[in-house]
Amino acid sequence: MVASHEPRWLSEGEQDSWRAYLRGSRMLEEALDRDLQVLGLQLSEYEIISMLSETPRQRLRMSELAAIVVQSRSRLTHTATRLEKRGWVTREPCEFDRRGVELVLTKEGAKRVLKASIAHVESVQRHLLDVMTPEQLTALGEAMALVRDALSEPRDAALGADCDEVRSA
Repeated sequence: MVASHEPRWLSEGEQDSWRAYLRGSRMLEEALDRDLQVLGLQLSEYEIISMLSETPRQRLRMSELAAIVVQSRSRLTHTATRLEKRGWVTREPCEFDRRGVELVLTKEGAKRVLKASIAHVESVQRHLLDVMTPEQLTALGEAMALVRDALSEPRDAALGADCDEVRSA
């Protein structure tokens, strides 16, 4: 006799929360993207160049960057190609492991990310921070950190060593 497995259906409250999250997160991404498009930049492109701008040497291994911005390596490669054509990034062999490739922010890219960051921060404030209390924002951050941490373990293990780990080995 085969035991039937009844799915654990969402309660009405869980369903309402889930749907609010789905719709709200998609609408937020669209609003943030739309506000950057007036500067000729997509949210996914901004995220990449802003992550590069925050590193001490303004460079990251492509595989590490793909994990940070939660994109497949092929999608990151396509986006990097667009950014490279604009002169905002270059691709270079990893300094400490020639098998890897790093994405490097150019001076023009640094200028662009600085200009875009002003618009992006205003957009985040208007579309997210201004509609929540500080307590709600803290709760949202804590909840999403739990989700991120639970989902990132298998992804992080598949990354392999980055250039700094190879250098220190």
